Amino acid sequence: MTTPPPLSRAAIDRDAARRESESLWSDLDADASTRVMLLSRGRALLTERTEDTAPRLALLPVGDLPSSALRLYLGRDADGSPIEARIVSDDDAEAIEPEELRWAGLRAIASELSDRDAGLVTEALALANWHSTHTHCPRCGTPTDVIQGGWVRRCPADDSQHFPRTDPAVIVRVMDDAGRVLLGSNALWAANRYSLLAGFVEPGESLEAAVVREIAEEAGVVVGDVRYLGSQPWPFPASIMLGFEARIAAGTVPESATPDGVEILHLRWFSRDDIREAGDDVVLPGSSSIARWILEDWYGAPIEDDRW
Repeated sequence: MTTPPPLSRAAIDRDAARRESESLWSDLDADASTRVMLLSRGRALLTERTEDTAPRLALLPVGDLPSSALRLYLGRDADGSPIEARIVSDDDAEAIEPEELRWAGLRAIASELSDRDAGLVTEALALANWHSTHTHCPRCGTPTDVIQGGWVRRCPADDSQHFPRTDPAVIVRVMDDAGRVLLGSNALWAANRYSLLAGFVEPGESLEAAVVREIAEEAGVVVGDVRYLGSQPWPFPASIMLGFEARIAAGTVPESATPDGVEILHLRWFSRDDIREAGDDVVLPGSSSIARWILEDWYGAPIEDDRW
């Protein structure tokens, strides 16, 4: 694996120490080098582009940008410029840029963005999603205050502090002795849409144990020889995907794999030739996903299909 997964790329210094400065926002407002990325309903504002140019994140000077209910300090660019994100309302978003094509979701553009831009949007979206669902103290229900550049919420009633959460999930390339990979079709998808099997890590569970358990639950087969491949944040809304390879246990018949009938409705073993010849009959994971990255590593080349 010579390149990182699409959303694991980053090229800024998160500058965590500066988050604690009480004058952070006033300092950024007074700094002419400060740049602001905008998010609206999970979409980032892009620069103008043509058919021949890749999407680029619009990083605006503070200037006359509208005040925001939520500001997030993201860190420093390679040239030292501080970068923040602002979550803007629908009305403000339309006033700033009414052209809908200039606002794009991360899934649609991740693989085309630069390392810096991919990292910034992933970081900002993950933080924004956490804030949207953690507005009150889990201990007493009091509305919390946003502090430390958007990286902490503090309860004014009991002074407890609450930090952004990330939910770990394993995603697994299950292999048989013939070198085929096992893909499943989720109950929520079209029947011809397939991906790697995945699931959340449970409390008190190791990552390797989660791999074995998830494959047994979803496919009814025992796996071993678990090997870590890589990870990718997945802020939809708050996960990190931990990629693994596992092989079916000795003596297990690959065709004994059986979908659980609840989450997974169809299972299918694919050889590289199967993938190559599938055409429109099989829809594979999109280019922004770690599933696609893991599949292409096994396949040995980019897969010319991106309809997910």
